[in-house]
Amino acid sequence: MADTLTIAVSKGRIFKDALPLLAATGVVPQDDPATSRKLILDTNVAAIKLVLIRASDVPTYVAYGAADVGIAGKDVLMEYEGNGIYEPLDLNIARCRLMLAGPPRARTADTRLRIATKYVHTTRRYFAEQGKQVEIIKLYGSMELAPLVKLADLIVDLVDTGNTLRANGLEPLEHIADISSRLIVNKASMKMKHGVVKSFVQRMGEAVQHGQA
Repeated sequence: MADTLTIAVSKGRIFKDALPLLAATGVVPQDDPATSRKLILDTNVAAIKLVLIRASDVPTYVAYGAADVGIAGKDVLMEYEGNGIYEPLDLNIARCRLMLAGPPRARTADTRLRIATKYVHTTRRYFAEQGKQVEIIKLYGSMELAPLVKLADLIVDLVDTGNTLRANGLEPLEHIADISSRLIVNKASMKMKHGVVKSFVQRMGEAVQHGQA
């Protein structure tokens, strides 16, 4: 329906950081995602629903119209290779950095480094822009382990405080990108539900500005 709005967001830090912004727009979930098993949450606005999915799936749900808008980290959007979405707003939440990391004084100029990461496309683009060929090993977690057991020379991963790297004898080596969560919009929804979507984007923008004031 033209007056409904479905918002895709992942559990965890992004959802927690997004709650004050959503509340500033007048949207509050009726169920606590920390205790509820529901994947679709009702809100205090009958026409607005929250869909809880994996962070990496948010762009796909929005691009295919299963959600009208979504909240996704820039790291996920950099990795996503589909289309069908707009990225109108930086929410300035869940901030961190995407870094190349490894053992102290590790060599990064070798022509055939092995890099462990879940950010395969982003890593490949980063090294291609430098004219370097690397072997990329895709992992889904515990990146810091890869250099310790000689699975890879270096890793590409998100870094917040850097404490996990230091605890495992690693350090940041090269900065790839600053990461924060973005509001994304389905292109068809922007046309078919223009009034509702535009109003929500505007209110979220005002909430971000107010939060920064």
